[in-house]
Amino acid sequence: MSMLVSYHRIDELGVITINNPPVNALSHGVRQGIFEAVAQAQDDDSKAVVILCEGRTFVAGADISEFGKPIQEPSLPQVNAAIESSAKPVIAAIHGNALGGGFELALSCHYRCAVPSAFVGLPEVTLGLLPGAGGTQRVPRLIGVKPALDMMTSGQKISADTALTMGLIDRVLDDPLPEAAFAFARDCIVEGSPLPRIRDNQIPPDSFSSEDFAAYRNMLKKRKRGQEAPQSIVDCVEVAMAKPFEEGLTFERSRFVERAQSGQSAALRHVFFAERQAPKVSDLDKTVSPRAIQRVGIIGAGTMGGGIAMAFANAGVPVTLLELNQEGLDRGMALVARNYGMTVRKGKLSQQEAEARQALIDGSTDYQALASVDLVIEAVFESMDVKKQVFSRLDEVCKPGAILASNTSYLDINEIAAFTSRPQDVVGLHFFSPANVMRLLEVVRTDQTADDVIATAMALGKRISKVPVLSGVCYGFIGNRMLRQYAREAQLCMIEGAEPEQIDRALTDFGMAMGPLAVGDLAGLDIGYKARQALTDDQKGDPRSYCIADALVEMGRLGQKTGAGYYKYDPETRARTSDPAVLEVIEAQARKHGVVRRSFTDGEILDRHLLALVNEGFRILEEGIAQRPSDIDVVYLCGYGFPSYRGGPMFYAAHRGLRDVYERLLALQKQTGEAHWAPASLLETLVLNGQSLDDWAQTTN
Repeated sequence: MSMLVSYHRIDELGVITINNPPVNALSHGVRQGIFEAVAQAQDDDSKAVVILCEGRTFVAGADISEFGKPIQEPSLPQVNAAIESSAKPVIAAIHGNALGGGFELALSCHYRCAVPSAFVGLPEVTLGLLPGAGGTQRVPRLIGVKPALDMMTSGQKISADTALTMGLIDRVLDDPLPEAAFAFARDCIVEGSPLPRIRDNQIPPDSFSSEDFAAYRNMLKKRKRGQEAPQSIVDCVEVAMAKPFEEGLTFERSRFVERAQSGQSAALRHVFFAERQAPKVSDLDKTVSPRAIQRVGIIGAGTMGGGIAMAFANAGVPVTLLELNQEGLDRGMALVARNYGMTVRKGKLSQQEAEARQALIDGSTDYQALASVDLVIEAVFESMDVKKQVFSRLDEVCKPGAILASNTSYLDINEIAAFTSRPQDVVGLHFFSPANVMRLLEVVRTDQTADDVIATAMALGKRISKVPVLSGVCYGFIGNRMLRQYAREAQLCMIEGAEPEQIDRALTDFGMAMGPLAVGDLAGLDIGYKARQALTDDQKGDPRSYCIADALVEMGRLGQKTGAGYYKYDPETRARTSDPAVLEVIEAQARKHGVVRRSFTDGEILDRHLLALVNEGFRILEEGIAQRPSDIDVVYLCGYGFPSYRGGPMFYAAHRGLRDVYERLLALQKQTGEAHWAPASLLETLVLNGQSLDDWAQTTN
């Protein structure tokens, strides 16, 4: 037996114990150990075998470090076959999470029991994979086709009680492991009766028709747009219905190998690691510990302030919401109440849970209410004068050691920090709207922010279920700085000859959640317009990059809220259609600015938008604004609707090939004569030295 797996006897039971902390992953040693223990149990006089795990969880999945390497035998399918073929009943006793390969292991046992707090699931789809050790063949045989498809294409975790109702497990245990599992195992020893093996179950052929499969695929095309793994899961389940078990396993394995080698899975695995890497700050003093955050103050009870308040309340952190007058405060509190009401109506929270969360948010119109908070976040109007008033006041009322944060999107946080006598306690916490939903949190470090403040911000981000990414100070930080380049290209492609629908379609076909012009209509075209009014002509940049938007606003077309922007909107359904009037505006502006319009290919539109992001990303890296390329990917995936199965802008560039990106940028520079297409010097250096982004990231961190 290996160190990772032990086998011992307790009366008439054989007990296999897995101990591979932290999550009992199915490494080669664990597979080998289970395989040998099952064989040993066949040769002794035990009457049943129980598989248990030490530590905080049952097997929570495959060993990710073995991904992409040749599998050493026994493989998980071989282990599962040995368990299922055992002449004695094998019982899986689940606590914590039985996920992926861990749940496939449990499915090959004859019986499954779990403690009430346990979860089971097959989340492979989230990594662009499918269950590759019998999951797609056993689950539909156990619970039917539709529930099996729902479970595997969503990748969701299922609680023990729900799993029992669905038929995924046989008993929820009342008493603690291992005794309760031993008692259940003794109930499973029935002399002379055949063992229930899922492989022997037949799926009723009339339970799911070919039309049902076609309809399910169409639903996935909409809900999991562009993703390949969900469709491969449907392929496997179709085979489970049509073919004998062994053939199904062979088919599933071939599909699994195909997915494991796919670009989409490489991207999604990159995302998985990138999100876990982002909160780590490489140059922090390792001895500092985060400050305790027991109560938070938020200034500004608008959409943003209210959303931030909900993000904290949802994590159990009490909040004081401050607004200048009672009317503004009442409006803000009513908005929070309405949002919680919607969550309850959608069935995502019980009435009690919503009320408990709402009770954590109280309001005030007096700055003194913030005297004892540990962190205050300012979410007021984007004007330096207003910020100065707020931060000077906070400096007077907040206790020593309180963290003073700004949710500014663009303004210079070094300047904001200088309004206080404690610049070391000032940091940017840039949330994304709606703040109670969007997962990204940009943590902006000023020249003077203390290490323990950064440590606190990163830890707090995780506590409120955000993905925190560190940024340095510059105009727009990481996300909005790159977005400016992207938004500019949408305007330039439009004035140079592409229509709004073509631009948006090229980007949604690539996988973006929405196209840039549809996003403009949703946000309101007046927002950018008002922001530009405050700038000099020099600051505004190339007039071709905003003249169409300005013309639309001046016609009263502000986007969805006025029923017309780049598109027309149906007042009832919000459905959008193209509008010939917009084409007239575009053509008039092109004439006015001496632009000769031409036709664009979708590929050209895509290149101009994506490479604008990528090139700016390289500049952000070379200036040290972002810590690592994968952090830029996380910003775009969690804050800007970049498709996760493309891995993010920097992953996209690396995957496409840096030389190809570099040559395309040079061609765009030559074609347009625009200085912004000059390749970033970091990109140029990497290409000329034949280095990859990964090489660079490893040497800098």
